Amino acid sequence: MKYTTLPDTDIKVSKICLGTMTWGQQNTEEDGHRQLEYAIEQGINFIDTAELYSVPAKAETQGSTERIIGTWLNKRGKRDDLVIASKIAGPAEMTKHIRTGGYAPHEINDAIDKSLKRLQTDYIDLYQLHWPERNSNFFGQLGYTHDDSEQWQDNFQQVLETLQGAIQAGKIRHVGLSNETPYGLFRFLEESRKNNLPKMRTVQNPYNLLNRKDEVGLSEIYHRENVGLLAYSPLGFGTLAGKYLDGKKPANSRVTLFPQYTRYHSEPSFEATRRYRDIAQRHGLNFAQMSLAFVTGRPFITANIIGATTMEQLKENIASIDVNLDKEVLEEIEAVHKKIPNPAP
Repeated sequence: MKYTTLPDTDIKVSKICLGTMTWGQQNTEEDGHRQLEYAIEQGINFIDTAELYSVPAKAETQGSTERIIGTWLNKRGKRDDLVIASKIAGPAEMTKHIRTGGYAPHEINDAIDKSLKRLQTDYIDLYQLHWPERNSNFFGQLGYTHDDSEQWQDNFQQVLETLQGAIQAGKIRHVGLSNETPYGLFRFLEESRKNNLPKMRTVQNPYNLLNRKDEVGLSEIYHRENVGLLAYSPLGFGTLAGKYLDGKKPANSRVTLFPQYTRYHSEPSFEATRRYRDIAQRHGLNFAQMSLAFVTGRPFITANIIGATTMEQLKENIASIDVNLDKEVLEEIEAVHKKIPNPAP
């Protein structure tokens, strides 16, 4: 395994982070525990979850992923050698069963306390805002359209003050964002500097060969402000493993089970995927591992969040840490990107 640190901290994290959002629906508690054991054996020490999980979001399965991690932590009996990240759900129609007050102080504190209880731990290493409260372009939106009727009011300082209180109470160690834009990240950084409040260490955004949107605007902030990208959906729901090409619908795969996940299933996405697959084949590379190695190797990446529903997939994905893409492969990838840029933002 390869390691780095959470930006501006001494917390060592594996470059591959174990994603867990299928545990509780596609995966059982036993599956989750087995994945955790194997990942730890391979040197992974970074685990990501959220109060929303498992997905798709449903009242009857909400919190199931954290509970699965919690029973494993309780059984394992060790905690300090792991880095655990979780998130508070943002306001949306799909999360009304969780909370309706957005990131108000009482909602943040309630979310942290409930996550700690489910996880059976005294602290969370990295606590993240799952998506912005304000109207913005995330979850598949490439461009921003202003909403004159928006009710949100600027609360960046208040959110950081609330999170600071949780840090001072020892419930969380560091904070981060998810599904965030350059505006949101820079406002949080500005408030942090101006008011001596916690710095957002990371942003967890989608990033893969079909979605490199963060390179427009955010990547410069990552470099200049020392903020790390935690890349989620590095395989685009399995699209960048080639599993959905040529009309295939593998049994028990996410998009087969939940056809509403169409983000990576446009014809431009499939055409780009075919071209990326051809690159892997020409160079004798496993396609999924090439896709993952591209993400892991980007200079602004703190960790690549992988997820798997089978042990075979998990082993293949973790093994991508040993794949290094040479200059020729990277140049061919760039050529495809220039012809079909960001087909699945």
